[in-house]
Amino acid sequence: MELIMSSGSKKKPRRGKHIPTRTCVGCRTTNPKRSLIRIVSSPDGVKVDPTGKLAGRGAYIHYQRTCWEVALKGSLAHALRTNISPEDMETLKEYMATIPDITKED
Repeated sequence: MELIMSSGSKKKPRRGKHIPTRTCVGCRTTNPKRSLIRIVSSPDGVKVDPTGKLAGRGAYIHYQRTCWEVALKGSLAHALRTNISPEDMETLKEYMATIPDITKED
């Protein structure tokens, strides 16, 4: 049995554009991929991936210091399935220092 719209058309209603979502490893909330910062584990080490296109295993964090603090305590290393070297950890902490210290408003 087919549904026929009142105008006689058999077309399905259009869906909106698909927006990929990712989970923040700091606060564990899901948001659009573009609103999060990607961290990538590659053969060169762990680093911030502003383009979101570097090769390697990635994890996502909100652009909020509270999420970064939680993530750097261990959930980021777990999500990347690697140990973060002291040099890479220092680089990540330097990046975190550039993030404004605001509280998340839900």
